[in-house]
Amino acid sequence: MGMTGQAPVAPATVASNLELADLRAALAAGWHDFIAQPAFGLFFAGIYVGAGLFVCYALFTWGEAAWLIPAAAGFPLIAPFVAVGLYEVSRRREAGLPMSWSAVLGALRGRGDEQILSMGVIVFVAFGFWLMVAHGIFAIFLAESGIGSESLELFQTQAGMMMLVVGSALGALMALAFYSITVISLPMLVDREVDFLTAIIMSLATVRTNTFVMLAWAAWIAVALFIAMIPLFLGLLVVLPVLGHATWHLYRRAVGP
Repeated sequence: MGMTGQAPVAPATVASNLELADLRAALAAGWHDFIAQPAFGLFFAGIYVGAGLFVCYALFTWGEAAWLIPAAAGFPLIAPFVAVGLYEVSRRREAGLPMSWSAVLGALRGRGDEQILSMGVIVFVAFGFWLMVAHGIFAIFLAESGIGSESLELFQTQAGMMMLVVGSALGALMALAFYSITVISLPMLVDREVDFLTAIIMSLATVRTNTFVMLAWAAWIAVALFIAMIPLFLGLLVVLPVLGHATWHLYRRAVGP
């Protein structure tokens, strides 16, 4: 299994003194992990990029180009689950454990207790819920604009601009809630023998006790992912692995034994 060589870990406590310097340190450590083991980062990011390009192609092919923006806005919701393998890479480097594809891919199965699988269900349900909300918003403003969904001209109309404002506000709230429950919980499930509800509680506690720093991290992730998606998603080949590894190191700083 991917967790070979790891003993059960005692219940954790949450640090309440995170600083912006910790974010810089996490990013630096994340970059070093990516450079040390680039094949794993490029593999997981490549799957994500490939999925993004497929969605774009499908929407244009089906004449639903106007759906590109809501799809792109919701796509980052599944990024934390894609990063599970990256957490395992960072964990194994930190512990000095041998690196292998079987071990890293095995992390996606969790510790044999289906806790990561349960989190994966939450991830994809959240993504599906966002698409439903986006569809409702889209239908309301599309009717007002009188422009079909096959055209991007919708976003040049007043109704289209209002749709972006309303959709962005609701999307940001959903993304923040989702970030709060996953930013610490997923790396914790890779690292420790805990149930997913306990991991979610620890994640929420970390955000609550370090609100400014964790919101700064959320903002940095959002901006970095947005910029990385602009050039045909290709920037994600570097940005996603570095952020994934960095999130592991931030988790290690935030949650102690």
